[in-house]
Amino acid sequence: MSTIRVHTAQNVTLEYEVASLGDRIVAAILDYLVLIAWGVAWALLVTTMNSKYGSSGAGKAVDYTTPAGIIAIIIIVLIVAPYVFYNLVCELLLNGQSIGKKAMNIRVVRLDGTAPRLGDYLLRWLLRLVDTGIGGGLVAIITIAANGRGQRLGDLAAGTTVVKLRPRAAPLLASALPLAGYQVVFPQAALLADHDVALVRQLVQQASARQNYEVLNEVANKVKALTGIRTDLQDVPFLQTVLRDHAHLAAAG
Repeated sequence: MSTIRVHTAQNVTLEYEVASLGDRIVAAILDYLVLIAWGVAWALLVTTMNSKYGSSGAGKAVDYTTPAGIIAIIIIVLIVAPYVFYNLVCELLLNGQSIGKKAMNIRVVRLDGTAPRLGDYLLRWLLRLVDTGIGGGLVAIITIAANGRGQRLGDLAAGTTVVKLRPRAAPLLASALPLAGYQVVFPQAALLADHDVALVRQLVQQASARQNYEVLNEVANKVKALTGIRTDLQDVPFLQTVLRDHAHLAAAG
């Protein structure tokens, strides 16, 4: 499986698995199903309205300057807009994910580790017409398969790629392994998602090896903010305790 190394602003390198071609195809199919469902819902609504109120005006030209014509324009825009802007709006609002990508646990990221900007999403969206519009997505498939970093033309232009959401698993620190008969110290550790714990584990391991105490402090503060934990423990013992608690709670749950 191909991987990429992303260097964070804290000078920590994270290794991510590039989303496989299969993951991206399934995500795209799920997105198409969402759009199909949108179209079917509108078709049913229009059919129901016609059957309820009649279609005496069928075949007549619509005057779009009248209130009824303006309403017709609004309805047409509501129906068509998602087919045009779906991917752009989803990736902007869902932090690099569409509904299909969210279901497949993959996300758009920049190769330099920073969050994609509006311009990056726009480039990906504009070039989607070439990537997926020619040969039913053949251009995107060939580009992704040949690139080695999971990039279609839109990604190459924007400096982005699509990765699996969680960083590649790093070995759990020996000091963070729960022992037999272990008693949980912070039950709030259960509030952390698995991908959060994987990221914390990797950051702790790498920052500890480099003695980067600034990063450790930032990670500890972030974990406290996510869980609401209040403690006087120093950063490293606190993070190790949270990792032990989460591992114990996950095994027991």
